[in-house]
Amino acid sequence: MRTIRSGLALLATALALSACAKGANAPEVTPTFFAEENPAQLSEWGLMEVSDGALELSEGVVPYDLNSALFTDYALKLRTIWVPEDVGPADFRPNDYPDFPVGTVITKTFYYPRGPGAQDVIKAKDTVGETNSILNDLDRVRLMESRLLVRRSAGWEAVSYVWNEAQSDARLTRIGNAQPLSLIMDDASQEDFTYIVPDINQCAGCHAPNNTTRELVPLGVRPRHINKPYRYDELDVNQLEYLQAVGDLRGLDEVAALKANVDWMDQEQSLSARARAYLDINCSHCHNPVGPADTSGLDLSMEAISGPELGVCKLPIAAGSGTGGRLFSIVPGDPDASILVHRVETINPGAMMPELGRALQHREGAQLLREWIAEMEGTCST
Repeated sequence: MRTIRSGLALLATALALSACAKGANAPEVTPTFFAEENPAQLSEWGLMEVSDGALELSEGVVPYDLNSALFTDYALKLRTIWVPEDVGPADFRPNDYPDFPVGTVITKTFYYPRGPGAQDVIKAKDTVGETNSILNDLDRVRLMESRLLVRRSAGWEAVSYVWNEAQSDARLTRIGNAQPLSLIMDDASQEDFTYIVPDINQCAGCHAPNNTTRELVPLGVRPRHINKPYRYDELDVNQLEYLQAVGDLRGLDEVAALKANVDWMDQEQSLSARARAYLDINCSHCHNPVGPADTSGLDLSMEAISGPELGVCKLPIAAGSGTGGRLFSIVPGDPDASILVHRVETINPGAMMPELGRALQHREGAQLLREWIAEMEGTCST
């Protein structure tokens, strides 16, 4: 069992009991760090295993989720972190992802609820409860891929595995993969699309948010994304506190003082907070002051001040035909005249944003941005 390191005795006791309970049902495999070569099969990492028709995590592999999740053609995602006990915990950084030691592996497994046809999948909400229950019955699930970010001595490396038809294991791919699917929507309509697994170079399209260094880094584990309740056990604890309590993190002091993005689906939050959180997780890896889209002059990170840098009354610099004939990135009160809405709604590969990770329009996300812009006050002049 992982050693519990926590100053909170009651929390440590609860976590220890939880870890013991998990250990009794965990796969009898041990996570393994590969310092150089990537094994041909996902199972060789020992992070998870298909057992008795369920996908189970190995002991020491911690699941987590985000305040607001990246849209990937309505795929659900199981996210995990594994920090080997013998390399020590990650150092907490309040404004960046934790400084994880060499040996850390972060995973994201993409899947859909199955539909009635061989290529049919069902749109579902990305909720923790759904993630927990549906993966206990893989007959209900179509596993698509598992992406790994591996912290090696030279830095982070991206590794992708595509699940086989039997859903017994996933095989390494360097060139990506494409699978035709038909998504059954809430209204029972269906949208045909091609699910794309990125090749090894395309991973840098998102995970290299600094256009100068071009270094791959984790994105979703920044504090503002994971500063939220931990919901994979019946424990009243914050995710960051949980990671520190199980020994994967150190240096965390006061969670209440940390920033946290809202859940963009939470109707009780303001439109502005929800829209900004949505843009942050879906767009800011490119649209930030040093990102791959820095030449656009558009900053969609949480730090951007409302105004031209956020796109309000901003003339396009490098959008080309992607403007759809519109003059400004955001026109207050007029979403139909806003380039931002056009690029989020279109599925034209030459104009859609984000450029990677989607073939479908995110209806709910686009509607959120429409409502946000519609309530803005002001006018743009040419």
